[in-house]
Amino acid sequence: MSSKSSPYRIIAVCTGNICRSPMAELMLAEAFAAAGLADFVVVDSAGTTSYEAGRPIDARAARKLTAHNLASDRHVAREWQPEWYTERHLILALDVDHYGWLRASAPDSETRARIRMLRSFDPALASQDPLDQGIEDPWYGDHSDFASVWDQIQAAVPGIVDFVRSAIAEEIPDEDARLKLRNSQQVRSIS
Repeated sequence: MSSKSSPYRIIAVCTGNICRSPMAELMLAEAFAAAGLADFVVVDSAGTTSYEAGRPIDARAARKLTAHNLASDRHVAREWQPEWYTERHLILALDVDHYGWLRASAPDSETRARIRMLRSFDPALASQDPLDQGIEDPWYGDHSDFASVWDQIQAAVPGIVDFVRSAIAEEIPDEDARLKLRNSQQVRSIS
């Protein structure tokens, strides 16, 4: 789980995989790169439905990402696949309906334990009930709704990076390498 041959795998999940989850995917990938963890972590995304499968990212989400120098032109929406429960170390639900759907469909309690609300890593919401940690779908809104999604995801990014850094460090047998990883570059803001 801690090398290029077996990276720590994260997936962000929303409804159609054209707004929230690809934004989270790209923001997290940038944050892991900035933290020096790009060789250890792979981030992807999916939707709970096939409604948007095969389509590009929503243009408003793309504009928000582009404003922060994050390219999204390669994104193609896809539907969640059941085998990903066992292939991902951390499954991040973007809203409460995704969280409930993922947990209800999970094959066992070990898998359910890997499903978290993305905003559960936001220090301001960490102690809140998952029902209070959702990110509303911006698809029905305007550019300000995509700005809100950016801010909500961004608030959780440092917590996710720290959580994953610790998980990776636990898997490294060499104490010096483990210490080096734990003390690696702190997450810089991608805003």
